[in-house]
Amino acid sequence: MLKIGDFSRLSRVSVRMLRHYDQLGLLRPSQTDPLTNYRYYSADLLPRLNRIIALRELGFSLEQIGAALEDNLTIEQLLGMLKLKHAEVRQLMRAEELKLARLEARIRQIDSTTGSGMYDVIVRDIGAEWAATYRESAVDDNRIQSMFEEVERYVATYDGARADRPPFTIYYDPEYRETDIDAEVAVPLKFAIPDGEAVRIRQMPGITNAACVVHRGDYATVYQAYNALLGWIESNGYRMTGQIREVYLQYGADDLGFELPPTHLADDPAGYVTELQLPIEKE
Repeated sequence: MLKIGDFSRLSRVSVRMLRHYDQLGLLRPSQTDPLTNYRYYSADLLPRLNRIIALRELGFSLEQIGAALEDNLTIEQLLGMLKLKHAEVRQLMRAEELKLARLEARIRQIDSTTGSGMYDVIVRDIGAEWAATYRESAVDDNRIQSMFEEVERYVATYDGARADRPPFTIYYDPEYRETDIDAEVAVPLKFAIPDGEAVRIRQMPGITNAACVVHRGDYATVYQAYNALLGWIESNGYRMTGQIREVYLQYGADDLGFELPPTHLADDPAGYVTELQLPIEKE
């Protein structure tokens, strides 16, 4: 067996951390001298130590690592924990990518003098349609995406019910919110199906005189289309009369476990197309 210092050098883990793992019960020494209190480690502790290191690098807390190392934890349970952490890391990466995209868009906007010139606003009527909807106070934009996935999964249980039309979100808050967003997601239907536990089936009302503008690119830069719409409404003497809709003409959808109509799917955020629809009337 090896003294703690020798085991530290060969395992590439500091003595301080080895003592810390011992105190937490994560990695007990093979033997402790009752007189000197020296810790001794054997090579058969390396697999357990390597699992601890791997789980720490994945971002697990020491408490979670302790649970993962319990003898009654199956390989399937450990694999489930790893997959959950994988999804969490992907979500964090996506959030950082969105921050970067917003920063780049702000820089381009400040450098550019064209502003809203790349957006054309038109006024048209929007027809009514049947849709499966889900409304809640969503904690953030990621939750809204999850709401869409839940509705799509529900609709997929009814063969042929999904219409080949783009889904959309209706925002009900009287002001912009980044959290606790009162939003309703809608998935178009060919025909009415039964209500689900959280999913409501209803005919979405049409809109007479909707100001519409199309944004191309990542959702992180869609605020530019909102700015263009605001400027157009003000300069043309209109006012808003209802909730704004975001219609996803081209959008991304991965790993849902079922197929969506391919007409409106895009492989890359650069290919996303989003239309804003806002009810208006002359002042």
